[in-house]
Amino acid sequence: MFAVLLTVLCLVSVSRSAPLACEKLVKPLEQFDIQNLTGRWSFVAVSLKDRARENSVRRHYSIAVDIRNSSYIQAQRVAGRCQYFFLDFTLEGNVLTMKAGNVNLTGTLFYTSCADCMVLTTHIKSPTYRTVDFYLLSRRRQLEQKEIEEFSTQVMCLSMPPPVVMDPKTELCPIETTNQQTRENERETVASAK
Repeated sequence: MFAVLLTVLCLVSVSRSAPLACEKLVKPLEQFDIQNLTGRWSFVAVSLKDRARENSVRRHYSIAVDIRNSSYIQAQRVAGRCQYFFLDFTLEGNVLTMKAGNVNLTGTLFYTSCADCMVLTTHIKSPTYRTVDFYLLSRRRQLEQKEIEEFSTQVMCLSMPPPVVMDPKTELCPIETTNQQTRENERETVASAK
């Protein structure tokens, strides 16, 4: 009987402390310096509100982004081939804003205890589609278990589906150095989507 009472008290204690932990973990950053954003990032994990897109993410064996000033270049490896997407963005406080054709993306940067990580949500809106994604990016390819667990807790706090963790051993695509070629590829992608 004492063991049952002790277990119930522990569960009540944990359930009362969980919202406080969630409050810290899902707190948007108030300000983020563009200099901290600049450089190369690897996708480590993602949680997708639209579960139908999960298989698509799993086919992207590796995804990296290169952020320069107000440019975002995404390099993704799909079936052994590299695909590139280029977007311009603005950063105001903790909010990233991007546009690709008639698709608007708004990203919010969140707290993370990982020193070389970035955690953000993206709200994707088009005339026919809306969804939310939650990303963990890092300068490193492989994170420590506690860093992945923190992200998983953030996902749970936001009531998002379990995250897909990328394979850190899969080779990243090189970042294209010619913005013009990347812009042309992006225009073709946007044009074909219309």
